Amino acid sequence: MRKEFTAPGGEERLSATSARQSPPYPPGEGKVKLVTTDWVEDHLQDSNLRILDVQPNVHDYIKEHIPGAIYLNEGILRVPAHGFPTSYGPIACLQESFRRVGLEADSPVVVYTGKGVFSGWGDGLAQTMMAYSLAKFGHNTVYVLDGGLDKWKNEGRSLSLDYPSVEPSGFTAEVRGEYPIGYEDFKQMKDRDDVVVLDARPAKVYEGQGPWRKPGHIPGAISLPWRSLMDDDNPMLLKPNSEVVAILEQHGIDRNKTVICSCGTGREATNEFILFKWYFEYPKVRLYEGSYTEWVAHPENETVEGKEPRKQRVAAAQTS
Repeated sequence: MRKEFTAPGGEERLSATSARQSPPYPPGEGKVKLVTTDWVEDHLQDSNLRILDVQPNVHDYIKEHIPGAIYLNEGILRVPAHGFPTSYGPIACLQESFRRVGLEADSPVVVYTGKGVFSGWGDGLAQTMMAYSLAKFGHNTVYVLDGGLDKWKNEGRSLSLDYPSVEPSGFTAEVRGEYPIGYEDFKQMKDRDDVVVLDARPAKVYEGQGPWRKPGHIPGAISLPWRSLMDDDNPMLLKPNSEVVAILEQHGIDRNKTVICSCGTGREATNEFILFKWYFEYPKVRLYEGSYTEWVAHPENETVEGKEPRKQRVAAAQTS
C-alpha cells in the first residue's frame, strides 16, 4: 500500500532520515537537491561553487552570512504585469541579475535563507522560491541548504561580514515551461480524476478569510500547509522523510496522478513543488503560479469555505 505514494527506490530510502545525510540528496540528475551544513562547510573552498544568501533584508546579510555568500533578494524575481502583482519579471532582467551574482547553469549554487537577525522577517520560503526560480529559468544544479542559516548558526559554524568579489557570468536564462501551469490549462484540468490540486496555505486561510476578496479555497483543492512539512522550530528544515511520507499518505497524494501545487501567490507552493518533483521524484508535478490570487481575480470563479475540498458541491448534490 505504501509504495503507491513513495518515490522510486522504495519505502526504505524515503523513510530513513539517514539517507539525507549523504548529500546532495536525492542521488540522480534532478535540478534541485538538499545539502547539509556539513556538506556546505566541506565545499566552501570549491572554486565553482556559488552560495546565494536570500535572507529577507539586506541588513540581515550585512550583519551575518555564510563565508563566500553573495546577497540576492527574492524581490528581484517578480514585478507586476498588466497590473497583476505577482508575475515574474522579464526574462532579460532575471538573466542580468543571475549574471551579476556569477551563476553558471552547470556549476552548483547553494541557496539559503534565515529568520533574519536584523529584520526578523524570514519565514523560510525565500530559499525554495529562489531555488524553484533558478531551475525554472535554466539552472541545472541548485542545492537548498536543509535548515538554512539558522541551523548553520546553531551548530556554531563560522559567519562572515565580508562581501566576496564576484565576476559577472554569461548565464543564459531559458524558461522551462513544463514546470508552471497557466490559468486556462489549470481551469481545464483541475477537476480530472487523474489530477490532485494542493493548497499550501495555512489551514485557517484555506478554510476561511485571508487577505483576498473571497474567503476559502479553489474548489477541489486539498489543504496541505507547507509549514506542516517542516521542523516545528525551523521553517527551513524539512522533517524526517518518514514523517513527511506519513503526512502525504494521510492526504492520499497518489504519485500516479498529476500533482498541481498552489497557494496564495505561487510562493508557498514552491516548497511543495520542490519536494514532490525533486526530493520525492513524483513523475508529474506542476506549479500554479497564479494560485488563489489569480483564481479570485476572475469574479465568476467559485470558492469553497471550510475543511472539505468540495463542501459546496456535496451540499448541492444532497438537495437535488
